[in-house]
Order: sequence, then structure tokens, then C-alpha cells
Amino acid sequence: MARVAVAGHLCLDLTPELLGGEVIDPGHLLEVGALSVRLGGSVANTGGDLADLGTPVDVFATVGDDDLGVLLRRMVAERPGMTPRLRQVDGAASSYSLVFESPGTDRTFWHHVGTNAHFDGSEVTLDDDLDLLHLGYPNLLPALLTDGATPMRELLARVRRTGVTTSVDLAVIDPRSPTGALDWEEILRRTVGEVDVITPSIDDLTSALPGLAGSAAPDDACVERLALTLLDWGAAVVAVSAGARGVFLCTGDTARLHAAGRALPDPDRWVGVREWVAPYAVTRLATTTGAGDAATAGLLHGLLTGLAPRQAGGLAMACAAAVVSGRRPTPEALAGIDPALVGGTDDFRAGRRSAPA
Repeated sequence: MARVAVAGHLCLDLTPELLGGEVIDPGHLLEVGALSVRLGGSVANTGGDLADLGTPVDVFATVGDDDLGVLLRRMVAERPGMTPRLRQVDGAASSYSLVFESPGTDRTFWHHVGTNAHFDGSEVTLDDDLDLLHLGYPNLLPALLTDGATPMRELLARVRRTGVTTSVDLAVIDPRSPTGALDWEEILRRTVGEVDVITPSIDDLTSALPGLAGSAAPDDACVERLALTLLDWGAAVVAVSAGARGVFLCTGDTARLHAAGRALPDPDRWVGVREWVAPYAVTRLATTTGAGDAATAGLLHGLLTGLAPRQAGGLAMACAAAVVSGRRPTPEALAGIDPALVGGTDDFRAGRRSAPA
């Protein structure tokens, strides 16, 4: 079985049930529904989805010694398939997000970076049998971005020197935040060469690279152009998710794919890909929170189990569809989306059955 570590951004997602029409109205009381308290951030979402798919993960992140930190530690430890390897920062407040999902509108996040600001890469220790390290949301990890993101580049380079595959996902960048004021084009130019797999959304990329994205709403040509730019900057596998349009997958040449580490057991199958993979239709829209992280988990699981590019892209889209419809991306849930995708649970976890090409 593959060994995977997920590292970086971890928080609690606090989501009140909204009935519609809620506004901030000073001096007034508005009733809302029950509060959902869930693990959040890339580490919890992508890591948890990988565990649901049958790939257990070690979790590297920072938490505080406050009440939220105690809850984060307990929830990670109780999550099946996740082994906590958390660093505690005494006297610091743990990270959380207030998630507002009003009916008929897109979600809004109020986010406190908290102890994620202390994550500098030193938390990550390497075992001899590790196959892949996934680093989530570096734009919400300011200690990795000092000195032109030198700590981030050194972490990724240290990992790759051992033969471990590196994976990175971004989050939308708030231009008003301290990290939003950084030169993200320069940061990505400096670091992407040490990234084997990168899986941003088009919203992540347009917020990071507004000068390259242009002022118009991003169309398919914009998605492809930005994906190929990341490829030109040195990534091996790029998957840019674009909502209802699916995911655009592109990959590097033979030399770059063969240098992509142990998580790519058959790199020749992945050389020179340029392909859109369509999303799955869902009949129930429960949430969009975590859908991009689920797509990342599906793609990484596909890599680790030796699937071909289109098949791994199909698995990514099926995982996103499961989360959007309110389910965890287990083999049983994916069978409900497309039985051809999984065959049987044992075959699916072994990577022997996949979506039709």
C-alpha cells in the first residue's frame, strides 16, 4: 500500500445552517440553524478523502494549545485512516473558518490563519517508505513564503531528493491579506520546478496570476494557457479544475515524468497529455466546500494506483461529485455515481478497475 503524507493548512470549519436572506444587521438578532463543526483545510479535506479512498495518510500541521487546538487534535486522531503528527504552538490561537453557504449563492469564508502562520516545513519528517507528500494551501502558510518562498522551495527540494513525489494545491488568494501582497508570479516561477503534481482551481490561478489571466472571465483558453504556464515553469502534472467545465489535465515530457518520484509507477503513460475531463452531473447540490480538495485526492489516488491519465481524471471528477452531493468519496459512494468507475471495492482500492477511457 502507498504511503502518503499531507502537510500544511489545517483548520476547523464552522458552518451555520442558513435559511436564506441572512445579513449582518447591527442591533438585531437573526435565527439560523444548527452549527456544523468539521475538520477543514487542505490537510483535512484531501487527506481525509485519500483515507476514504483507501490510502491512509500521516498528517503534518500546526495547532495551538487553545480549546480549538484540543478539538483539532482529537478530531484528527479519531478520523479513520489519518495519523496525526501535529506540532503544538503554545500561546497561539488555532485556525478556523466561518463558512456561509446561503441557499442559491456561492459560499463565503471568514478565515483566521492562526497557527498555520507558524508552519515552516520543519514539521515534515520523512520515512523511508514514503511515496508522496501533498502540501496544501501554501498561500495560507506565511512562514513558508519568507525570502521569496525559500522555505517552501527548500522543503519541496528536500523531499524530492529522497525520491518522494511532491504535490501542491493552492487556495484563492485574498489580495488584502499579507500573503496577497506578495509577487505570486515570482513565487510560482521559483517553486513549481520542485512540484511534481499541482492541482489548483482556475479561481486560485486567476487570484495568484491576474496579470497572466487577463481581465475577462476565464474561458477554456484561459484555463489551458495558465495550466501550460505551470508546465513551462517545471511541473510534471498539472490539473486545473474549472467548476462545471471539469478539469484540464496536462503533463510534461518523458524526462520530467521520469523524475516525478515514486507515486508515478508508470510515467510513460502520462507523457504529453493535453485533455479536458468532464464533470459528473449531480442531482443534489449539498455543498461546494471541499470539492476541489476531493478532486485532488482522486487524482493522487489514481496516480498512486497506476491509472492512466483520463481514468485518474475521471476518478477526480467522481470524488468531487460525491462531495458536492453531500457524501464522502468512498468506493461505495463512487459506485453510486458511476459503477464502471469502481467495479468492486477491493478492485478499486487496488487500482485495477477504472473509468472507461
